[in-house]
Amino acid sequence: MTNFSAPVGSSTSASGTAPVVVWSNTEEKRSGTPLLVLLHGHMANEEDLMGILEFLPDEFTVASVRAPVAQGPGFTWFPLMQDAAYSVDKVTSAVQEVIDWVDSIKEGHSSVTLLGFSMGMAVASSMLRARPNDYAAVVGLSGFVVPAEGNEFFRDEELEKNRVPFFWGRDQEDPVISADRIEFTHAWLNRHTKLTKVLYAGMYHSINAQELGHVREFLQICVPGVSRTPLSR
Repeated sequence: MTNFSAPVGSSTSASGTAPVVVWSNTEEKRSGTPLLVLLHGHMANEEDLMGILEFLPDEFTVASVRAPVAQGPGFTWFPLMQDAAYSVDKVTSAVQEVIDWVDSIKEGHSSVTLLGFSMGMAVASSMLRARPNDYAAVVGLSGFVVPAEGNEFFRDEELEKNRVPFFWGRDQEDPVISADRIEFTHAWLNRHTKLTKVLYAGMYHSINAQELGHVREFLQICVPGVSRTPLSR
């Protein structure tokens, strides 16, 4: 993804299986704020998405979560779908850990919103499918949704009755996400969410400033307590 300059943050990990997280502000400033959880892509880490903070509404407390499995130069949430080691159970296991962590802190926030890039979008959409009533909105950037394969973890029928606002941004020339995954994702999002889909030419498998401007507007519209102040840079 595009590298934006990131503010200084501090990574912390709790006991048990709680993930490593980097926060946008100190604990005393988080109470009562809307929470935005960032979920990075394959072989990245919790710092990767923090550079987008300057584009996001100021009202959010942002928490960027590290995936649980070390791989290559970073971390991954689960094996790639084309790998023999992939299974839906490995997806749900990783997703449940993030859900459990959010459960442990969400009472201190006015709402919870999710933003995932690439594989992080698969995690964000899976969190939504497991907890259809928990999130104000979801943002997916250059990513995909995983097939449920009959797993009861995914409460898709319930979600279809309570469609949550979902922003999906991508480039049609993205060389990473395969056509079959895009086709499935498009059909699933149309059926189960209140979808806003935007295409960006020349972005490929990345994020650009135009897209982040649209994400900002989407969050301002969809998340209670977020003002519609314009971006000043």
